Amino acid sequence: MAKKSRQAAGTPAIAALAAAGVAFTTHAYEHDPAHPSYGEEAAQALGVSPAQVFKTLVADVDGALTVAVVPVSGSLDLKALAAAVGGKRAAMADPVLAERATGYVRGGISPLGQRRPLRTVLDASAAAYATICCSAGRRGLEIELSPADLATLTNATVAPIARP
Repeated sequence: MAKKSRQAAGTPAIAALAAAGVAFTTHAYEHDPAHPSYGEEAAQALGVSPAQVFKTLVADVDGALTVAVVPVSGSLDLKALAAAVGGKRAAMADPVLAERATGYVRGGISPLGQRRPLRTVLDASAAAYATICCSAGRRGLEIELSPADLATLTNATVAPIARP
């Protein structure tokens, strides 16, 4: 994986992890704005499988913004997300609303340290790994932590919400 970065301090996600006292590692890499996929770029830069790097997506489930954390190797199953939170219909949230609610920019939305905590669902595939990576709240910066810690800190429901 990429080298641990000491310059990463300062994002709300990292502050939340530090305050909680959980073990984590930050990985910084040079973000290429021309890369077609933030998640694939992170997996390549870290030298890990895209199945171990998770993207944070914001959806609207029956009128409530909901965070879905799924591997970059797959896609979000909106019906499964709605079912996981007891909803009927889900659609991807407007990016402007997602950014406003989380306090992060698209491509750098972290499931941690959001402006206002949103209901969160972590894909069940995360349990296959001792650690997973997700955005640290800035493009080109990832956090590596245990899936259990991520689920606990975000009060996430763990359910199969990703499609291959």
